[in-house]
Amino acid sequence: MKCENCTKKECSKKQKNDDTQSTSVDALSSNDGLEEKNEFHTLANAKILLSDCLACDNCMTSEEGARVFQQNQKELFRILNLNKKCDTSKHKVLAVSICPQSLPYFAAKFNLSVNDAAKRLCGFLKSLGVHYVFDTTIAADFSILESQREFVQRYQRRNQEEHALPMFASACPGWIRYAERVLTNLVTSHICTAKSPQQIMGSLVKGYFARQQNLSPDKIFHVIVAPCYDKKLEALREDFYTALYNSQEVDCVLTSGEIVQIMEQKNVSMKDVTEVAVDSLFDEIKEGDVVRHDGKRSDGYLEHIFKHAAKELFGMDVKEITYKALKNKDFQEVTLEKDGETVLRFAAAYGFRNIQNMVLKLKKGKFLYHFVEVLACPGGCLNGKGQAQTEDGKPDKALLNQMEEVYAAIPVRLPETNVHVQKMYQDWLEGVDSKKVQETLHTKYSTVNQTASNLDIKW
Repeated sequence: MKCENCTKKECSKKQKNDDTQSTSVDALSSNDGLEEKNEFHTLANAKILLSDCLACDNCMTSEEGARVFQQNQKELFRILNLNKKCDTSKHKVLAVSICPQSLPYFAAKFNLSVNDAAKRLCGFLKSLGVHYVFDTTIAADFSILESQREFVQRYQRRNQEEHALPMFASACPGWIRYAERVLTNLVTSHICTAKSPQQIMGSLVKGYFARQQNLSPDKIFHVIVAPCYDKKLEALREDFYTALYNSQEVDCVLTSGEIVQIMEQKNVSMKDVTEVAVDSLFDEIKEGDVVRHDGKRSDGYLEHIFKHAAKELFGMDVKEITYKALKNKDFQEVTLEKDGETVLRFAAAYGFRNIQNMVLKLKKGKFLYHFVEVLACPGGCLNGKGQAQTEDGKPDKALLNQMEEVYAAIPVRLPETNVHVQKMYQDWLEGVDSKKVQETLHTKYSTVNQTASNLDIKW
């Protein structure tokens, strides 16, 4: 299967490990030779293959490619090394935010509970010189709440606005990249405007937390630990940049696997690391036990939005959701019946084949769904290419099964019940319906004009 816009005879997704289409950090990091030697210099460069991303190298400019490859362990160590120097004007407060779908990887890989894994990972990062370690679950709380509200609003005006429904989830950067670079405004106008958890975390750290600590945003170096490489591309988006401070909301993204590489280089096992409680954004408060959202392999946008819409639009309390698998396990639907009529029809579409089929149906006018949770990785976020991979680049199925068990066992916390989130809406964002909420928690997705060569994307 190929993209509709593809003019190539053969899809390059079949040539996933073709070295001629893969470029390493060495080839693009032109200043590596000028780097000062330090205790981290012996770390091997991460061999990131852009063919591992849904957003393959053919839809990237050379400038974007160079900036993506700067997001590696050496960039983290460059900041750590600067912080050891006498010139305090160049020092940075180093903050690392960990995605919830990364923690099960560390827990399963090192045979730990997810709570122990979180604390030991925090301990390891702080032993390197990191100042703060956060959990991005609070950012997902905001993203889900904003997505819930937007869906209800879109549903209520569905008869007045042509592109109100369906609504597509906006949390997956691989899907967003594909939609903006390949698809038309017919599709991008349906994407939810709520920022992803990663970028909301950027706003929280460089906005809320910076203000609490009396820091300028450019004095914070913010690293995200994530399951996939596409989040590196998301961090570069122009709409997530503050010109006033010349600062990205997220400065660097490292995959879970890249963190393990650092551990291996330093001969450190997670089991030998001292446990340290994960920090919170609120003064001296520490995070408690790890919690997650509804959803088996992701942040659970479908389940949260479905239950919220059922209550708000039809006065129905949905306790349990029943998924119906269609063509494959990565394309499932959920429906709500009232008085013999189907009033809500949601779907989860994971992996590029399912995304492509979904888009074709939309363009043909045969689309039945009100909302779709779209994720680029087959199997969802836990199966991100930045973790749980064998040496030959294939999914480690045994480890992935363990990760799914770990993730499913984490207690669920509803975003509405997070008292810190409700307080921040009032104290920081000036109310739920304020202009600041739109500026801070939302963005806009639209088709990006590409050159002919860049539009000729091979999958």
